[in-house]
Amino acid sequence: MRVTPLALADYLSPMRIRCSLASTLVLALVILSRDVPAQAVSADSTLRTAAPVPQRHYKLRFALGFISSILAHESGHIIASYAVGGHPSFGFNKWRPTIYSGIDASLEPHKQFIFSSAGLTVQTLLDETLLDVPHANGSIGGPFERGLLAGGLGTVLFYITLGRNGTVSDVSFMSRTSSLSKNQISLIFGGIGLLQAVRIHVKDRYAHFFSVPDDTGHFRIGMSIAPN
Repeated sequence: MRVTPLALADYLSPMRIRCSLASTLVLALVILSRDVPAQAVSADSTLRTAAPVPQRHYKLRFALGFISSILAHESGHIIASYAVGGHPSFGFNKWRPTIYSGIDASLEPHKQFIFSSAGLTVQTLLDETLLDVPHANGSIGGPFERGLLAGGLGTVLFYITLGRNGTVSDVSFMSRTSSLSKNQISLIFGGIGLLQAVRIHVKDRYAHFFSVPDDTGHFRIGMSIAPN
């Protein structure tokens, strides 16, 4: 059969249309298939880089945690006094609020030692519990929790330095009612406190321990110079 150029052109025209249509569809599918993953990745990355949530009243919660640690210290004294048969009372020593054991230290030194050591022991156990309890990966310690830890470490630091020689000092009474010296008692509680401070330092949960986030939840680190 003989095919003329005109007949061949008429035959190929529909094929060209079909091929052109098919090529357009394939190209559209390729573009869409490339756009969809890009959109999914973009949405996923947006979720991962979400702005931190600001924490309201950060300083107040930190202070409440600190005060709660001090109250736990005093509660330890009171509970220990009742546990050994004493009758604790509240008073002042040189304008300093003081809880008295109601125990005659000269007659029952071991009971007085239990009373005097109870406060620091309770705070130490509380801090150990906060550091040892399992937490979710990537979680950040809240201001109240940080305040509790700071209260425990601050009390230990006070009693092994400025507060070790006071007339009603826990360290002084523990030394007088046991065979341990003030240096030994300071070394025991100070060593535990130092280990806890190191653990706080290496844990990501307590990063920027004493830093306070701004209103947007971010930490601002740097220096600004204001004009006179």
